Amino acid sequence: MKHQATVMVVDDDPLNLSLMEDMLTPEGYHVTLYDSGETCLEAVRNHAPDVILMDAMMPDLDGFQVVRRLKADDATRLIPVVMVTSLSNMTDRVEAMDAGADDFLSKPVAKIELLARVRSLVKLKPLMIGWLKAKNATVK
Repeated sequence: MKHQATVMVVDDDPLNLSLMEDMLTPEGYHVTLYDSGETCLEAVRNHAPDVILMDAMMPDLDGFQVVRRLKADDATRLIPVVMVTSLSNMTDRVEAMDAGADDFLSKPVAKIELLARVRSLVKLKPLMIGWLKAKNATVK
């Protein structure tokens, strides 16, 4: 049986959550929705998704802070994170990548681009985990 990839969507706007869910669910992804960075961090501790789509601008913990925390933790650092935001200047993109984001999408998100990025990152994650395990095995 094929693994159904889980995509976690984190955004403080219910409309954006609904739009992402409507784009991803028909493509066979299991979608989990969270409305804050804090709830995302709590959920990741219990069940790590295959990919996280993270809004940059949220109250309390913004997406940049959440990504930094995820990438600083050995248990979550290999989860691919795509920043999805209305911020679109080069400085914002650089900040997202410096925080540890694996990719960046500007709102409004084109469905075809979103699905291509998610599909690519879902395929890449097991390869990265396998590479890291092999690397660690040879270092010992």
